[in-house]
Amino acid sequence: MIRLEEYIPIVGQSVIDDLRLIATRLKGKTIQHINSTSVGGGVAEILNRMVPLLQELEVEARWDLIKGGEQFFEVTKKFHNALHGYSAEITKRDFEIFLETSQQNINDVNTCGDIVFIHDPQPIALVKKKQDNKWLWRCHVDVSNPNEKVWNFLMEYIVRYDAAVFSAPSFSRRLPIRQFLISPSIDPLSDKNKELPQEVIDKVLRKYNISKDKPIITQISRFDRLKDPVGVIEAYQKVKQYVNCQLILAGGTAADDPEGLQVLEEIKARAKQDKDIHILLLPHNDIEVNALQRASAVIVQKSIKEGFGLTVAEALWKAKPVVASNVGGIPLQIKHKYSGLLCHSIEGAAFAIKQLLNSPEYAKKLGENGREHISNNFLITRHLRDYMLLFLSLYHKEDIVYL
Repeated sequence: MIRLEEYIPIVGQSVIDDLRLIATRLKGKTIQHINSTSVGGGVAEILNRMVPLLQELEVEARWDLIKGGEQFFEVTKKFHNALHGYSAEITKRDFEIFLETSQQNINDVNTCGDIVFIHDPQPIALVKKKQDNKWLWRCHVDVSNPNEKVWNFLMEYIVRYDAAVFSAPSFSRRLPIRQFLISPSIDPLSDKNKELPQEVIDKVLRKYNISKDKPIITQISRFDRLKDPVGVIEAYQKVKQYVNCQLILAGGTAADDPEGLQVLEEIKARAKQDKDIHILLLPHNDIEVNALQRASAVIVQKSIKEGFGLTVAEALWKAKPVVASNVGGIPLQIKHKYSGLLCHSIEGAAFAIKQLLNSPEYAKKLGENGREHISNNFLITRHLRDYMLLFLSLYHKEDIVYL
């Protein structure tokens, strides 16, 4: 495992010293994270790094999962889409399935933490077990315009928590409990973000028969309609009329997302026989994701809705020029025409991609600015500090806290 000392060349000694000092105030407290999957998606990715670092700081931290069958995750995917404001047919039976599985988890999951940290809606009902410990609900999705039927259902549980945590100011809601605004982060030393030798990058390109003789446009994301992979293909096709380029759509599926493989088939059908479109199902291979991003001329994240968009931070950390939708937490990472280009449509995305491919010096400057912005704001050491201060704040009274 990566040790805290290894971050010193990136963030400085004083940052690590501050983490150790704050951690001393949490001695004797157990932090218990609970979510629905250990692989796939940003939540699992962050917790995989966050929990060991807390433990190194001698903070008693653990990570537990709820269980759910196919029907349960089909329902929570409907909830996911509905919370993003999309029309979803939520039936009485859907709520019953959610409640039945939740009750099973209430019976089975040992919520033993002094602070129980629940991530997203899937395990939200565990708060019924709340006693004299502290409970946090972390919302990782964009709930700026949610389906009211689903939101009101979840509110019955949210109000029982001591506080709620959101990723961006636009996601916060009127709640009778305290709210914290904490952005997610990337780990600069993880396999997905660390420096790679050129021979490793070239090996990955050879593995997938990707040529180096024309610029690569890449979107890395779960195969999800909210990531608009079909829209990315359409934007690429517009750019292709002017610049001979190629497209990579690469990603995986999550255990709690039953739509992934269906969306993958839709993408393949839309790509047809274009030999310059590479659709790659990567089974959580972070080195390959890293290599593909580093080989790319432009990174795209054309989400229709987005909680935060860690793939944007990953690309900017690699000093890559990024074209991304102006949604969710993406504008926190990209300042338009400074650390990347924001778009609002397929045509806008195509125009921005073409501009970057035709102006390599401009693209390079945007990438450099983007890396500095991520370094200053969205690395895991900042996230770790914010979480520890959050834990401490639960024992003090305030209304709204910005960390």
